[in-house]
Amino acid sequence: MVADFSGGHLSSDGGALLLRQADQSIGLSRRMAGCFRDERDPRFVEHSVEELVRQRLMALALGYGDLNDHADLRRDPLLAVAAGKTDPLGAQRVSDPGRALAAPATLQRMETAIDHKASRYHRLIAEPALLRAQLLREAVRTLDPKARRVIIDPDATDARLHGLQEGRFFHGYYGDYCYLPLLIYIGDVPVWVELRTADGGAARGVVTALEAIVAAVRQRCPHAQIIVRGDSGFAQEELMAWCEAHRVDFVLGLARNARLLESLGPTLARARERAALCGGRTRQFTEFSYRTLDSWSRERRVVGKAEILGDKDNPRFVVTSLAAAAESADVVYEQIYCGRGDMENAIKEHQLELFGERLSCAGFASNEVRLLLASFAQLLLERLRVIGLQGTALARATAGTIRVQLLKIAAQVTVSVRRVYVRFATSFARQEIFAQAHAQLLGWADSS
Repeated sequence: MVADFSGGHLSSDGGALLLRQADQSIGLSRRMAGCFRDERDPRFVEHSVEELVRQRLMALALGYGDLNDHADLRRDPLLAVAAGKTDPLGAQRVSDPGRALAAPATLQRMETAIDHKASRYHRLIAEPALLRAQLLREAVRTLDPKARRVIIDPDATDARLHGLQEGRFFHGYYGDYCYLPLLIYIGDVPVWVELRTADGGAARGVVTALEAIVAAVRQRCPHAQIIVRGDSGFAQEELMAWCEAHRVDFVLGLARNARLLESLGPTLARARERAALCGGRTRQFTEFSYRTLDSWSRERRVVGKAEILGDKDNPRFVVTSLAAAAESADVVYEQIYCGRGDMENAIKEHQLELFGERLSCAGFASNEVRLLLASFAQLLLERLRVIGLQGTALARATAGTIRVQLLKIAAQVTVSVRRVYVRFATSFARQEIFAQAHAQLLGWADSS
């Protein structure tokens, strides 16, 4: 047996064509390109902004988080086709023939130019505020205009730092130097991403973000009830008062204290009695009015869960603006609040599978650009899942599963004067799903 890397124009990422079709169907990278300020001399430009954005976006979706990967990927003709190159073999390039795509240094300058605006070598400058606003517009476009309820999930998570990045801060809870980005989702769709230093609370800046999000959602879904759902880090007077003043409901976790436990005491005692009779595990719910001693401006409805887990009590609380007549205590906790678990999975996907925690640039603003690019890659895969994979076995798959089972396909690429001919592996096990996904993406583009 003899093996080497002389196979010619082959690719291990045949599914990039599905990503290309998804991107064309929704016009994502085309609109993203408008969020960059291009000050380069047109005489020397070989890679347009849209091509650079698409190259980076496709690579993230395909599992290439490091810019160094592009040193080899730039020779991949299939990735070049997905990025929009008309010369996928790079045969017509004068300066660097045989490499159709941009080098790692070019992509690095695109991400970090915002921290080097005075440099003559950094002339393609990202605008994080424009990218954030564009992400919101793209996300809201995914909502059903006839939706009757929209749940907005904000959360804070840590992005560990392993260098001397600007704005790094030691966070006692996470036990390391990190950033504390704010991520907001509606379902599986990222709607807001904002990089923050770790020297503040989880709810810092969330009201400003909600002002923009709620306005956009109401324009898209004028008849929808809007609910903000978050953990105890967001149960702040500023957020709850803003929601009450703007006809937005909330369901927020509430950290337990002695007064809350005292109010839950009778229910917890009944739960212990019931657990003794039915195997040691049970839960009961109650509700009561509650107001803090000095931080809240008014009494609010609190739902308490009295749960017994064998020999351990597990009391939990949420504060909500939902009326008891509309939503009972158990529905508020089990059906609405516990739905946050899906959003937690989306954050894990963003950080672990789309490299949202890989913030190794020296500058703070450059790291925010990276964070936003990961969110756009997540949005692209979410659209592939919802539009292309609807009705298939991968309709609820994670980004990692979609990547392994559908995007990592062996392909042989033949380029002629008139066409690019791609031959996939005959033994590919997901041929029917691939064909169905492409047809649905193409049909959605035609209908939209």
